[in-house]
Amino acid sequence: MDKFSYVGTSDVNAIEQLFLQYSQDPNSVDASWRDFFKGFEFARTSYDTDGGAIPENVSKEFKVIGLIHGYRQRGHLFTRTNPVRQRRKYSPTLDLENFGLSEKDSETVFQAGNVIGIGAAKLKDIVAHLEETYCESIGVEYLYMRDPQVVKWLQDRMEKNRNTPTFNKQEKKTILKKLTQAVVFENYLHTKFVGQKRFSLEGAEAAIPAINTLMEHGVNLGIQDYVIGMAHRGRLNVLTNIMNKTYKDVFTEFEGRPSEDSLFDGDVKYHMGYSSDQISDDGKKVHISLTPNPSHLETVAPVVEGIIRAKIDNLHQGDHSKACAVILHGDGAVAGQGIVYEVLQMSQLDGYKTGGTIHYVINNQVGFTTNFIDARSSTYCTDIAKVVLCPVFHVNGDDVEALCFISKLAIEFRQTFHRDVFVDILCYRKYGHNEGDEPRFTQPLLYKAIAAHENPKDIYVKKLIAEGSELANEAKEIENQFKAELDTNLDEAKKTDKAKITSFLEGNWKGVKMSTDKDFEESPKTAIDEKLFLEIAKKSTELPTDKKFFNKIKKVFEDRKAMITNDNYDWAMGELIAYASLMKEGFPVRFSGQDVERGTFSHRHAVIKVEDSEEEYTPLNNIDAKEKLSIYNSLLSEYGVLGFEYGYAFAAPNTLTIWEAQFGDFFNGAQIIIDQYLTSAEYKWRRMNGLVLLLPHGYEGQGPEHSSARMERFLQACAENNMQIVNTTTPAQQFHVIRRQLKRDFRKPLICFTPKKLLRYPSCVSKLSDFTKKNFQEVIDDTLDVKKIKRVAFCSGKVYYDLIERREKEGVQDIAFIRLEQLYPFPKKQIDAIIKKYNQAKEYLFVQEEPENMGPWRFIDKNLRSMNLKYVGREESASPATGFAKRHAAENEEIMTAIFSKVLVK
Repeated sequence: MDKFSYVGTSDVNAIEQLFLQYSQDPNSVDASWRDFFKGFEFARTSYDTDGGAIPENVSKEFKVIGLIHGYRQRGHLFTRTNPVRQRRKYSPTLDLENFGLSEKDSETVFQAGNVIGIGAAKLKDIVAHLEETYCESIGVEYLYMRDPQVVKWLQDRMEKNRNTPTFNKQEKKTILKKLTQAVVFENYLHTKFVGQKRFSLEGAEAAIPAINTLMEHGVNLGIQDYVIGMAHRGRLNVLTNIMNKTYKDVFTEFEGRPSEDSLFDGDVKYHMGYSSDQISDDGKKVHISLTPNPSHLETVAPVVEGIIRAKIDNLHQGDHSKACAVILHGDGAVAGQGIVYEVLQMSQLDGYKTGGTIHYVINNQVGFTTNFIDARSSTYCTDIAKVVLCPVFHVNGDDVEALCFISKLAIEFRQTFHRDVFVDILCYRKYGHNEGDEPRFTQPLLYKAIAAHENPKDIYVKKLIAEGSELANEAKEIENQFKAELDTNLDEAKKTDKAKITSFLEGNWKGVKMSTDKDFEESPKTAIDEKLFLEIAKKSTELPTDKKFFNKIKKVFEDRKAMITNDNYDWAMGELIAYASLMKEGFPVRFSGQDVERGTFSHRHAVIKVEDSEEEYTPLNNIDAKEKLSIYNSLLSEYGVLGFEYGYAFAAPNTLTIWEAQFGDFFNGAQIIIDQYLTSAEYKWRRMNGLVLLLPHGYEGQGPEHSSARMERFLQACAENNMQIVNTTTPAQQFHVIRRQLKRDFRKPLICFTPKKLLRYPSCVSKLSDFTKKNFQEVIDDTLDVKKIKRVAFCSGKVYYDLIERREKEGVQDIAFIRLEQLYPFPKKQIDAIIKKYNQAKEYLFVQEEPENMGPWRFIDKNLRSMNLKYVGREESASPATGFAKRHAAENEEIMTAIFSKVLVK
């Protein structure tokens, strides 16, 4: 920070008082003020003062410094950044009088000019410099940042060149070409495909050369990977003019051609993803991906961050400077969607940081029909950036060079400080929300102004003419050549029968295939060698002797060692050894969620603390595995974190990626990710994903909010083998289903309804042979004598233990309980094979602890309708569970009574 910056936040009169205090005793003021006042010591010796009063010229030096601070702090409020509207008025203004100065001081030379790098200068020149730097096409908010080095870095770069671009002829030509492509492409679509929705970028076309400039400059700063996330507006322009998707392919989609992949359900063209390898202008290779997105505007943001983190971890050895996320927001969405806050709060956390994201806001000053004054309480739509101390640049969308200049500065800042940057593009939307919408219904005055407004290309060409640039004469030729290229591509598109679908089964996804129905007929081999299992079990239960741990932690690990001796492994051991075995085989494991290191129910202890310190020890990272366990307690977010982990799995098919809810029902805080990505992405966008969700579920008297993980909602969304739903009942089963996730040659989301009570339940244990001799069983049969069975009851999850304990207590031998460990894809083949054995059975039941309108009942009934199942469980209910312990116990008893009171043979 410059030597005088600390005066910036202070009142000028207060500074005068401090100077008087310093004059009497230099040690009576803070060291930083002593340093500052040393620059004005001459006043004590060079001027005749009366009683130590500060001379007027020295006092005015302070006032000029106050003026400089005023411009730095509030100049953004008085910029010329709005291309179609008058800016709102703010007070106090930056008029000289508000700083104790006047026009009479304009010709006076002030030493304070040194503060902005121009040396001693006349006041009028200082003001001109500040006006050009902070009040023209670029407004900057940055003084709230708390790191003096960061503030100084920005001031040096902005004030040195007055925030004024100085592009050479070739750079200007590139800007002109990209701007021409952006403007002409939108106009071409508008005239050739009349009435079709495309969510035009018109009014914000300068974003295209800006993004291009950012990416070109970023490549020279070491970036090899970009991932873009954006909503629908301008997406087709980004696809073609940034990512080089062919115009022909886009035109084919406009022609409505069917997909070349018959299994691909598809989505509208402005939601699709894309990726491409490109060569920069300087000959460097760069990979650019555009993430598919739904209409839920900001939902794509956490997904993009997860993708970038996966690339940083797995392709760039943790080097944040090699990969960068670029997210395009709308002004209404960035101010109104809570997910933006969640993602920003993740930006500097160890488990989620990505080295800084570039945020462009396409600020067209209107939502669907909502005026900006009704869309937020804050001054700017970008004010949320201040929460995590991001610099914000507000730029006039008609000034393409200013926007490209700031884009270069933004990527330099990101590469230097690895923090987010916001670029707020003040622009407009030429048409309504879509091209068929009438915006004059709701914004008549604004759209009258827009109708008379020139496009950014024409404005830029006029600027080039005014500068006397030769490029002005080339502008028409550039436009004509581009139109001819579009005509050729349209002619080719009209001759194309099928729309092209870009395969994603390359790069990291090479070797992974799309699944078929046959793939789900049986599970692959997931058992591991007995020697390996015991080696992992032993090493994972050893604590280093040179570290002191809590006695309770020691007891946990001693109990785990005893499991090896007693051949009884509980849930935590089964789960942890599953992860460790995959790590031994070369598969990284990434795991996050609220309290996952210890586990909500204190069962996991994957990371433990050394007593009386903050030092941590992770047992599974000390077993000599090829890969490591990366496990992170998340911030208190479901939506953002689940979106992030989905994105991570999206880019890392050979990493076991897990998100665990603190309680299963909390997943609904991330329902948008479930609906728009997890359950449907493969069939909308042809994108597989192997994310694992662990959702604690079970009725144990904990009330409405901590009992049900809403199994019925997932089952309702099941179709076309889109995901796997399991409700396992033994440690070995959980072990196998986790390993199965990476042992198949395709990827599907895995939803695990995990237990609470069973984590320490004495009878919920598995033997060594269960891990080393068996594989995952979709259905587990009973062990009673089949000849005695009169009734067969299907069940799933924890209720099985309640049932067998009651059966043993009652001495019943004629009812079999069959566990459905996998609910989807529905294991009909395995069920049929088991049912054949029970030829003496007279009645078939389905038992669940959830209410009748919840849980798996209706899904099971639909799939086993021919069996005429009888339902046994709680009655329909608006709430998942009662909050009263006695009522909960009574409901459980009703279920047991309904089953066992009707048994004939005891």
